[in-house]
Amino acid sequence: MEPSRLEVLITADTIARRVAELGRQIDADYPPAEHLLLVGVLKGAWIFLADLARAIPRSVSVDFLSTSSYGKERTSSGEVKLVRDLDESIEGKHVLLVEDIVDTGITLSYLMRVLGQRQPASLRIATFLDKPSRRKEAVEIAYRGFEVPDKFVVGYGLDFASRYRNLKDLCALRDGHV
Repeated sequence: MEPSRLEVLITADTIARRVAELGRQIDADYPPAEHLLLVGVLKGAWIFLADLARAIPRSVSVDFLSTSSYGKERTSSGEVKLVRDLDESIEGKHVLLVEDIVDTGITLSYLMRVLGQRQPASLRIATFLDKPSRRKEAVEIAYRGFEVPDKFVVGYGLDFASRYRNLKDLCALRDGHV
């Protein structure tokens, strides 16, 4: 880690405890015999999705999709592109869309419309982080790890220009440092 550039916001231990709580809550909210499909939004959500999948004590399957709205910038362009679609149909399935961070809400609003048209049995959102101060489009979040302030955050899967994803803690980039 680069201490002069990063400020730890949430430690790895705190993250692990919260993910375990979310796993138990998700399991309790779905009927016992129902299979659950976790759909991870690449690239940021993969670490959260892996830990969350292991924290849910039921059979789950995993698929991924990928969008683009940031590129190498610190702010979203506001235009969402579906870069990689799902490998399987979600029709009639209980789907949990797993995201790294809900910021403006633009990406998740787009994905909920696209996936909702595919007639899943249910479609909910689980996000590692929520940054409501930046919301431009309303989204209903069923499972929220943490609410964070309006800082550019990295670590635990989140990046800046493809760096910092491997940090165990969630950190904020200090102003002027990238």
